[in-house]
Amino acid sequence: MYAVIKSGGKQVRVSEGSTVELERLGDIGSEVDLTPVLLVDGSTTLATPAELSGVTISGRITGEVKGPKIVAFTYKNKSNVRKRWGHRQKYATVEITSIKKG
Repeated sequence: MYAVIKSGGKQVRVSEGSTVELERLGDIGSEVDLTPVLLVDGSTTLATPAELSGVTISGRITGEVKGPKIVAFTYKNKSNVRKRWGHRQKYATVEITSIKKG
């Protein structure tokens, strides 16, 4: 059985016991409930909001990692204006503990 969850504007395929990196959701060790978009169990597929109303997907935050460094540079021609900036997104490592059909 696997599910597709929605978190942080992205969708991720998960199964019970798998580990995924999602946007920061809380502190390390806390439990989180995730929003299902699709659930596949053998030949059964649940996809509509009415069918997914009883589905619960829970996980535990096990750590925190950083994404790749993004470096950008802007400048304006002929005016000696230059700016270099960077960003590095922080992600939470989430272990999927259970997927239950209600």
